[in-house]
Amino acid sequence: MDKDDGNSLPLMKKVREYKVAERSREAGLYPYFRPISSAQDTVVQLNGRSVIMLGSNSYLGLTNNPEVKEAARKAIAKYGSGCAGSRFLNGTLDIHLELEEELADLIGKEAALIFSTGFQTNLGIISALVCKGDYVITDKEDHASIVDGCRLSHGKFVRFAHNDIDSLESRLQDCGPDAGKLIAVDGVFSMGGDICDLPALTELAAKYRAALMVDDAHAIGVIGKNGSGTASHFGLTDKVDIIMGTFSKSLASLGGFAAADAIVIDYLKHNARSLIFSASITPANAAAVLAALHIMKREPERIERLWHNTRRLRNGLEQLGFDTGASETPIIPVHVGKPETCFRFCKRLEEEGIFVNPVVPPAVAPNQALLRVSLMATHTDRQIDVALECFEKVGGELGVI
Repeated sequence: MDKDDGNSLPLMKKVREYKVAERSREAGLYPYFRPISSAQDTVVQLNGRSVIMLGSNSYLGLTNNPEVKEAARKAIAKYGSGCAGSRFLNGTLDIHLELEEELADLIGKEAALIFSTGFQTNLGIISALVCKGDYVITDKEDHASIVDGCRLSHGKFVRFAHNDIDSLESRLQDCGPDAGKLIAVDGVFSMGGDICDLPALTELAAKYRAALMVDDAHAIGVIGKNGSGTASHFGLTDKVDIIMGTFSKSLASLGGFAAADAIVIDYLKHNARSLIFSASITPANAAAVLAALHIMKREPERIERLWHNTRRLRNGLEQLGFDTGASETPIIPVHVGKPETCFRFCKRLEEEGIFVNPVVPPAVAPNQALLRVSLMATHTDRQIDVALECFEKVGGELGVI
């Protein structure tokens, strides 16, 4: 019998039939995996050209900061390039413990725990805490890592309408009164740029005896005292049971963390599979985060500048006639409608020297495609004004405004 070369395997049918990316490439509109050949800064090198970066999550502009880079270099010189193991066994360094103490202090919780990525943080927290007979209730616009954490848990996964407190209460009423319940929400929503209604969430959590978890991936370094996130922004840190954050946005590195009461962190240390069975973040990653934390606390003007830039760009876009939705943060969605229009808009902006990210279904509802624009503290007024000129030109060409 001849060996099957894989082309006729039933499992691979979906692979053979997948043509979406190919059609986009053939149309010259493929917008993904664009190779950047420079540091992630306000201007990057893309295909040999300088373009203004308006698609980065480096909100404080620290990924190319000399102090952060020097801290990473020194950590490699002292500890080597990696930990060669998980935190659970041989991969815990003193620099990890130092970072966890500083994160707990920033957030205002008793303890913190570092994971290898933000995605793994949500997987680990939710799948460890939510067991058979429990419920996990999430906002429909929560990040995919929350969704996948729910799927890996053995509890019942329930979703409520975006930022709709009545919808949430209806879901809570359907849960058994004595069942374990976890409400998990984004603090700042990663596509819409709006902020969760945390005061109402904490009230419902208390009323229905539910634990509350806030994903602050896009809130750390953006809102709250010293950039400490959503709970601090509302003065409700004590009312939130678990606060999660990442290092790949404002903190200029890679990894994630959970901050909570010491007993919760101790439980996660011994039950979160994505922690136990993953290698530790590298010494360079940890040192870069520590340096970024120190700069964030020492230079509050960075956050002030971030908000200046946010207002300048959002106001400019709205004055031009663009729909920026319910954004309240440096994440600004520019709604354009059809996916093809979104891809064309993204491509034309790139040709004009502006990098933005297209968001199309299934990440958004049908015919509600958008360009995800995001600001850094280090953008200049001139860069923002140039971007607005390009948005006006391309938006007019494509009939979006």
